Amino acid sequence: MTKATERAEAARYLGAFVDAGAQPVETAILQPAETLLDLYGEDIRARAFTTHGPGGEAMLRPDFTVPVVQMHMREGGDPARYAYAGEVFRRQALRADRPAEYLQVGFELFGGDPAVADAECFALFHGVLSPLAPRIQTGDIGILTAAVRGLTTSETRKAALLRHVWRPRRFRTLLERFAGRVAVPPQRSALLIAADPLAGAGPEIGLRDRADVMARIEALRADAAEPPIPATEVGLIDDILDLKESSDAALQRLRDMAVDMPAIEAAVAGLGRRLEALDAAGIAPETLPFEGSHGRSTMEYYDGFVFSFSARQRPDLPPLSTGGRYDALTRVLGQGRATPAVGGVIRPALTLEAAQC
Repeated sequence: MTKATERAEAARYLGAFVDAGAQPVETAILQPAETLLDLYGEDIRARAFTTHGPGGEAMLRPDFTVPVVQMHMREGGDPARYAYAGEVFRRQALRADRPAEYLQVGFELFGGDPAVADAECFALFHGVLSPLAPRIQTGDIGILTAAVRGLTTSETRKAALLRHVWRPRRFRTLLERFAGRVAVPPQRSALLIAADPLAGAGPEIGLRDRADVMARIEALRADAAEPPIPATEVGLIDDILDLKESSDAALQRLRDMAVDMPAIEAAVAGLGRRLEALDAAGIAPETLPFEGSHGRSTMEYYDGFVFSFSARQRPDLPPLSTGGRYDALTRVLGQGRATPAVGGVIRPALTLEAAQC
């Protein structure tokens, strides 16, 4: 595959997005790192190419969405549709056969009714990728986060679980501990019940002083005093994460779960409106797979609808396309001012590989 072939493929997708009403935009290849790295999540932070310049730490652009959101929140008005194409840069430490620089083409939609916008965005990607007969996956991070916020436990515990939604193993470890299913290590138990847990401690070293250590111990004591999360609520979280159905069947299952966990009612209602909008766009909910855990290994800024398209005959390839809703990201970059937003990206090099299957 030549670079010219890849660029022609990118231009084809970009043209389709522009034909759908998107305004073509560009962003700088070198981006300020201080704010942006925290928004991408653990995976991208570890894979970003960073450097230092007169303005502080900077990085080669690892994706377009965050700088496009910055641009829109600074200059744009709703509704707005943007399209872009260009290089992104990510280290490939675990897959040396994958390029650290590759083309990305994307579409972002700001404003409007979220359900209708989700359907418009997904239908656009569905249409341009359908000749490849891809494997489709959809989900909704907002349902899981709503369930976590509805748990009968402390706000501190909820915040810890929400921080690790995108790290499934750590999320599971915390959930099991907060449910009382994991024994506290003896050393920690002894530390928490000691009248003076720092008695006999050596001199202060590192960045934490005695007050910092005691504050951490008091936080651990407060957590240890918390009653466990009820088993029925943990079971409902597990039911959401294990859910793999067609979207219409998943909606009914989630409505049943909402009877026992009212905190997810609004998110489930949003799923219902989205499926109605997708049906109106010509995508039948009974043909659309839904997974309760989908999206937990993608960008951490997604907080609602998530989707991906993968090559059926090439499971070794990364997804051809990913996307989702990221309303909370607009609030962060808009300094408190938020707007509904959804978008997605395509990797032209991968669609060319998939087309050869």
